[in-house]
Amino acid sequence: MIWRSLGRIIVVPLSLVVATAVAAFVLVTLGLERITHSASGRGDPFDSLGILIELVRGGGILASGLTVIPALAVVVIGEVARIRASLYYIVGGGLALVAIPVLAGSQSAALPEAVVMQVCATAGFAGGWIYWLLAGRRA
Repeated sequence: MIWRSLGRIIVVPLSLVVATAVAAFVLVTLGLERITHSASGRGDPFDSLGILIELVRGGGILASGLTVIPALAVVVIGEVARIRASLYYIVGGGLALVAIPVLAGSQSAALPEAVVMQVCATAGFAGGWIYWLLAGRRA
């Protein structure tokens, strides 16, 4: 019993760090893809150089500690309630990352709101799935 608890104390934070890194990787990759499409002229008419500025500004918001709170809430609720369903962590991760632009109040004209939500949700889904894969399925 004690060893299991100690194991969870080690596995949960490490899994959260790995899942956060994966979500950040997906977020940056999809953001750079949007910038590349804009630079080559293949993107939507809403795409422009402002996307790069918005990505850098969004990176500053993501680097702050406040963005961890929604994801941490999903993890704590899942661990306390011993939720093992992958759907909970995947959807929870997506909602946690979609909450970031909403909470930050990003009303930029450089990126359409739908694009920001799609990129954030996709990154959150990936992070949630990785967390479930490493720690959530044994909650």
